[in-house]
Amino acid sequence: MEAPSLVAVGFEPTTENVAGHYRLQSLVTIIGGVWTDWRAAGATFTIALAPNGTTSGHLFIPGSDDGGGDSSADMAGTWALSGETVTVTQAADSFVRDMAFHASENRLSGELTSGHGRVIAVLKRRKP
Repeated sequence: MEAPSLVAVGFEPTTENVAGHYRLQSLVTIIGGVWTDWRAAGATFTIALAPNGTTSGHLFIPGSDDGGGDSSADMAGTWALSGETVTVTQAADSFVRDMAFHASENRLSGELTSGHGRVIAVLKRRKP
């Protein structure tokens, strides 16, 4: 039996309807059973997905680096859509380049599990 699709009924992701400006709605990590709500801690994340495949924006997560320093990353790079999945290629070393985002209407969501724990991110598209 095939798993049900999470895409809104009638929404089929295309480069044209996924391109846009997104902002952070939720960013959570789960490490060793401890949940951290980074948005509540002051994290910001904006990313623009241009129709030509380029990205711009910024990620800031206070106190998330080793030793408690802030993490900041430029979101310049490229993006691609394959089916319902958005991937970002960039020089910045952040979870963004390792996460596959699920594209749904006006929303990108992703979950990444590594040896360090889990990262769950949800971005909402800003209306033009």
